[in-house]
Amino acid sequence: MELTAATIQNALPIRDPLGHKGTFGKVYCLCGSVGFTGAPVFASRAAVRMGSGLVYIGVPERAWAVVAAKSDEAMPFPLPDTGEGKLALSAEAPIRAAAAPCDAVLIGCGLGRSDETDRLTRRLLDLPQPLVLDADGINALAGHIDELKRRRGLVTVLTPHEGEFARIGDLGAGREKAAAAFAAEHGVYTILKGHRTVIAAPDGRLAVNPTGNSGMAKGGSGDVLSGMAVSLLGQGMEPFAACCAAVYLHGLAGDLTAAEKTERAMTPTDLLEHIPQALQELERRTPRRI
Repeated sequence: MELTAATIQNALPIRDPLGHKGTFGKVYCLCGSVGFTGAPVFASRAAVRMGSGLVYIGVPERAWAVVAAKSDEAMPFPLPDTGEGKLALSAEAPIRAAAAPCDAVLIGCGLGRSDETDRLTRRLLDLPQPLVLDADGINALAGHIDELKRRRGLVTVLTPHEGEFARIGDLGAGREKAAAAFAAEHGVYTILKGHRTVIAAPDGRLAVNPTGNSGMAKGGSGDVLSGMAVSLLGQGMEPFAACCAAVYLHGLAGDLTAAEKTERAMTPTDLLEHIPQALQELERRTPRRI
């Protein structure tokens, strides 16, 4: 099916007027490394924009000061690193402690690659919360795709672009069939990014997104999407609906940004700042049925 404004609007959770910070979900973003300090900021800000009550960031100690200086609403905490600004295996215990009270977890944006960081990512696959894997969270599975079996019965979302997907799957059958087959085989929700992003569920449901434009093809845009997805999962949305809503609104924010800034000149920061307008535009197009 092709996503529509009505489908997304009616799937979004109704905001409780009597709610508090805990009502709207706590999410943990395990992201960033030295040289990639924008990724955790984009992801965490997107989670805040999508309505999360509390957003925590776990970041390697050597990158923490930069991320902390850029973070206002989200709360970054330093973690043991390898000495090269990437997460070390010794970060596992504090990560588990920080993630324990959270409703959803994101791993991967700007995480970087090292043997320890990849091994750490795979060891964290048994976290019980809904889990979004993006970027280097996905790359850590290359050659170890069977590790996803540990997520059977748990909610797992992968958000690869075609290059990342090619490291763990086969695109030979075409984007839609490839995403559907991968989701069914591994029991995960798959968001295959690109022109007309494909969203596939393990049970065979599949959707294609009509929103978005080439101005979003810039480093950082995917981090925004991942933050939106983990936010909606943390708010308790059904996983396929959460994936579809995040993708549609991400693209709609991109279209509104391009109309104002042009596709050539728009940035991921502009995209992030247009999430509120995307939510307003969704309401304008399709008032919610009560």
